[in-house]
Amino acid sequence: MRAVPDPAASRAVLVGVSRYTVLEPLPAVANNLPALARALTGPTSWNLPPGHCTVVAEPDTARDMLDPVREAAEATSDTLLVYFAGHGLLDGRGELFFGLPRSVQARSYTGVTYQALREIITDCAARRFVVILDCCMSGRALGLMGSEDLLADQAEIDGSYLLAAAPENGRALAPPGETHTAFTGELLDVLQHGIPDGPRELDLNSVYHRLRGELAAKGRPAPQKRARNTAGRLVLAYNQAYRPASAPARAVADERAWPNPDDCHTPLAFLEALAETRALTGLTIPALAQRVDPPLAPATVTRLLNRTTLPATWKTAGRYLAACGLTSDQIGAWQAAWQRLRTQKQEPARPQPPVPAAMPSPARSWWDRLAGRQDRWPRHRGT
Repeated sequence: MRAVPDPAASRAVLVGVSRYTVLEPLPAVANNLPALARALTGPTSWNLPPGHCTVVAEPDTARDMLDPVREAAEATSDTLLVYFAGHGLLDGRGELFFGLPRSVQARSYTGVTYQALREIITDCAARRFVVILDCCMSGRALGLMGSEDLLADQAEIDGSYLLAAAPENGRALAPPGETHTAFTGELLDVLQHGIPDGPRELDLNSVYHRLRGELAAKGRPAPQKRARNTAGRLVLAYNQAYRPASAPARAVADERAWPNPDDCHTPLAFLEALAETRALTGLTIPALAQRVDPPLAPATVTRLLNRTTLPATWKTAGRYLAACGLTSDQIGAWQAAWQRLRTQKQEPARPQPPVPAAMPSPARSWWDRLAGRQDRWPRHRGT
């Protein structure tokens, strides 16, 4: 099952360096940052609140770059995304560091080591995190996610995902005259226009395979990725090129097209059926949230679908199902299933009624007792 980040509990930090004093300038990087920020804060992607997407342009020192990352990491409980575009350089030991405006090749102290970024991410309390590197030698970062030193090897973290624009020893590309770098330009195209014949929701794995295929077809560096656990199923965008096989109205007219709440025997099955109902409408979460009467925040719908326990009240779920197009009778069946599952989960076993104590025999009168004894006495027989 694909996971959709909760916008209210997620953060993104976008770092870019386009101006260099010693190294070659990369003017396209300056265009990458605002375009990617618009995508991540828009309804076609994560729909982050603007304050949850931090743009760090031309950081002069390591603290200028890393302090915003640490602040975002400390404020994130769901998903943290960190993006860097600029020169990727190697130190004397062949390890990756990020170029700052006055960086010099082979002198890691003039830039920011990937190790420093990794330490911040390792301490992050987020459930998931994504690192996107659009720089030369970015594939070197994959080696730091090896078996002995994982970015995410904690039971509480669903996974980590690293997407690198270039192989371990390869160069990323900033084609002259193009608005964006080759890798980020292709990424923005996927976020804005989608993938024809692709799924309704584009997770990181879907995006990676699209980028790899398109960049290879153009003779450009092939991106690399490394995923831990289920991070590759994290939704990055809603597919703007998606075309459902049948119109949503057809699903509304045919009750058999909807999940049957009577088949939900566990809370998890109930919640997955709720998510499947939205999927059948072909609507994105932001679009569906606007259909609710009155409208809900997209984050509210996201939290409902990402729950692991039944909602404590029915109101939001009922409004959600109505926005999906279900009739009042169908919604009533869902509510009955919700109540049934709540009763099964919360109602303690009823104790058996106590067995009534045996009632004492009623008291017998003195005449009855005497008569009983007389039956045992020998009768006097006359002569």
